[in-house]
Amino acid sequence: MKTELNWEGVYPAVLTPFTASFEIDYEMFAKNTEAQIAAGVHGIILAGSLGEASALETEEKFALLEYALKVVNGRIPVILNLSENTTKNAVEFAKRAKASGADGLMLLPPMRYKADDREVVEYFKAVANATDLPILIYNNPVDYGIKVTLEMFDELIACPTIQAVKESTRDLTNVTRMINRFGSRIKVLGGVDTICLETIMLGADGLVAGLVDAFPRETIAMYNLAKEGKIKEAVAIYRWFMPLLELDIHPKLIQYIKLAATAEGISTPYTRAPRLPLIGEELKRIEKIISDGQATRPKLG
Repeated sequence: MKTELNWEGVYPAVLTPFTASFEIDYEMFAKNTEAQIAAGVHGIILAGSLGEASALETEEKFALLEYALKVVNGRIPVILNLSENTTKNAVEFAKRAKASGADGLMLLPPMRYKADDREVVEYFKAVANATDLPILIYNNPVDYGIKVTLEMFDELIACPTIQAVKESTRDLTNVTRMINRFGSRIKVLGGVDTICLETIMLGADGLVAGLVDAFPRETIAMYNLAKEGKIKEAVAIYRWFMPLLELDIHPKLIQYIKLAATAEGISTPYTRAPRLPLIGEELKRIEKIISDGQATRPKLG
């Protein structure tokens, strides 16, 4: 029996570990996934930005989905990211995701074309009408150049499959605006690590997190404390966490977070070109942030 997908809790945007020859390292993927589940995450999102969607072939994404479903075995929902260039390909991808057993979709706007509001809405509607999988809209104008506005969501709520938003505008007031406008109709999940605690404190339903890939226990502890109203205790973890969380808001977030997860024994450091290994002072700086975090990590109950 599969766990219900209610868009509440912590959903890691999981890494895609590679071997030294740049093939998917399924064994390490399983090890990381088990660490996430043991910590108490509420679902995982495959092949997102952190999962190196742009470096994975379509067949690799579905091979990873098939493997993840076997590893997870119904314990938590498995969500597949959809980031296609055309509406036709997006619809076909959504249908295949359903047939392959995905529990939900994270849906980005069209890639490689800065569509206007009407085009984005029609793109989202076409995907939503092609599947009964629950959909999380990824709203990230900072990195992808397209903002999904409240007025666009006014149109999108006609689609029952569109159920949640990954709120990555970096504007905390947008959490309140979404809740004021839509109540519980659209679940709000914070998508930026460096404001994740504030997002939860403002009433968000959950998080799509990045550094959870390396530090799942600390992420879940902070989230649970915040939900329980133990703000002082949550803030203490958050202040320790911040130098690490800042690794999530840099163009090299994948290299950075893979290094952190590798230091924790639950990833490999390899990325596919054009992403290259860190060198020189940058490597030393990131390694120091990670080692300092490990040395001062909070004791969890």
